[in-house]
Amino acid sequence: MRYKVYRVSPTTIEEANLVNSFENDENFDFWVDIRSLDEPAEIMVSPIAQEYFEETLRQNGVDYIVSVYNVAEIITQAESRAKQTRVARGNVTFSEFMRHDEIIAYLRQLEVDYPDILKTEVIGRSFEGRDLLLVRISSGGSTTNKPTIFAEATIHAREWIAPPMALYIINQLVENPENANMYQDIDWAIIPVLNPDGYEYTHTAERFWRKTRTPGTICYGVDGNRNFAAKWGETGSNNWQCSNTYAGHRVFSEPETQAVSSYIASHKDEIKLYIDIHSFGRWLLYPYGYTNEDADNVDELRALGQLFNDAVYEVRGLNYTVVSFVNGLYYASGTSVDWVKEIGIDLAYTLELPAGGTGFDPPEEDIQPVVQETWEGFKAFHSYIQSKFVN
Repeated sequence: MRYKVYRVSPTTIEEANLVNSFENDENFDFWVDIRSLDEPAEIMVSPIAQEYFEETLRQNGVDYIVSVYNVAEIITQAESRAKQTRVARGNVTFSEFMRHDEIIAYLRQLEVDYPDILKTEVIGRSFEGRDLLLVRISSGGSTTNKPTIFAEATIHAREWIAPPMALYIINQLVENPENANMYQDIDWAIIPVLNPDGYEYTHTAERFWRKTRTPGTICYGVDGNRNFAAKWGETGSNNWQCSNTYAGHRVFSEPETQAVSSYIASHKDEIKLYIDIHSFGRWLLYPYGYTNEDADNVDELRALGQLFNDAVYEVRGLNYTVVSFVNGLYYASGTSVDWVKEIGIDLAYTLELPAGGTGFDPPEEDIQPVVQETWEGFKAFHSYIQSKFVN
C-alpha cells in the first residue's frame, strides 16, 4: 500500500468542517489547509486510512481527486538526490538543492572572499548541535545601527525552495557588483536555514518532515512557527506532540526559536523589515495569524506588499496574494511574524514561495526562475526601506 495525496474541494462550511475533522489524526498530513471554499486542500493520507477517508468523502458528497498516487516515489527521488555529489565545497548552485553543510561552507567561503562586506555569526546551535548561522551584509564604515532588512528561511524543514531563496539574496548582494548600492545605507541579516536538524532529516530519513527534531515523550519535534510568544498555544496550534502544528511544551521551547528571537529582540531598533521565507503558494502574508483584526499599519503593509508583487509580476507575469495571515491561510498562534510585529517591528511578512510538482518537493529546474523573480520583489522591499528610513 502507498501513501497518497488527495486534493479535496469542499463547497460548503459543513463539508469543510468534515475534512478538518481529520486534521489531528496521525494518518493525515495537511499539506495545504482549507483556506476558502474555492481553494482545495492537499492532504497526504497513510495507506490504512485511505479507504475510510474516500468512503467518508463519497458519502458526504465531497469532491476529491488523488493528486499523488505514490509518495514513496517522491521520497526515493529525494534520497537519490541526497546521495549524489551536490556542489564543490564553498560554491553555490541554483540548479540543485544544497545540503546544510554545503550551505554553511558557501557562506564561510564568502566571508573569506568578501571580508569587508559579509560577516557570519553563529547565533546559537540546534538541538543536534548544528550551527545556526546568520549572515550580515553591510558596507561597514562609521555608521552604526543602520536600518536592517532581516530574513530567515526554513523554519519548516520540508520547504526546500526556501534555502535557495535566502542564498540567492546573499549571492546577488555580495557577488553581483551591480547590487552594491543595496548595502551601502541598508544592512541585511539573513539566516538561510533556521531548522537545520529538520532540514537534514528531510534529506536522509523523511522527505516531508516539517518540525524540529527535539524528542518528546511519544513523538519528535515542534512546529517552530507555533513556538513564538504571540498568543502561544491558542487557536491554530496544537498541544498534541505528534501534530505538525504542535506548539511545544512551553513558549520558545526550541533552541532554534530561542536563538533567533534573542537576536531579533536585541536588534529590533535596527530591523525595519522582517521576512519569514516559506513555501508553498504565492502569498505575502502580514500580521495577524491569531486574530482577524487589522494591524495598526495595515494600509502600509498592503501597499508595500503590492510593490513587492508588482516587481515580481514583471518577470513572468505571476501575481502574489497580499493579505493578512489569518485571511490568506488560516488561524495560527505563536507565529514569528505576529511576535515580530508585537515587539515593535512594524513591517513584517510571511512569504510563501511558489513551488511546482507536489509543492514541497519542486523540481530542481524550478529553483532558478523562482529565486530570480522573487529577487525583484526584494529589490522593491529595499527601495522602500531606503526611501523611508534613509533618504
